[in-house]
Amino acid sequence: MDLVKKYDSDIPLKVEEDIENNIIKIFGANMTSLARAQNGLNDMTELAYTTAEHHPYWNLLYNCSEIANTVLDKWKNSLSSDDFKDIDWALKEIHQTLEKIKDKEPLEHDC
Repeated sequence: MDLVKKYDSDIPLKVEEDIENNIIKIFGANMTSLARAQNGLNDMTELAYTTAEHHPYWNLLYNCSEIANTVLDKWKNSLSSDDFKDIDWALKEIHQTLEKIKDKEPLEHDC
């Protein structure tokens, strides 16, 4: 944090701290809400990719992140018919996964 404070007066930065989770985020002063959302979604998508099939919720996370990526990528444009098909497919995957896991006993996972 001291390093950030050293440059804070010279460079327009926005700093956010999440001490509980040991996270410090540094943003340029002109970063848009859309860019922040896309950046945060990258972390969620990475978790979905690295967890893979080792966690019962991975498919929910993966497909939700795919839908969100599609929407954010087209935020300033129109969704194409292929985008709608991809979103519809992901929603079906989410529904199927929910059906598989909703009646199972809760399990502890450390993935």
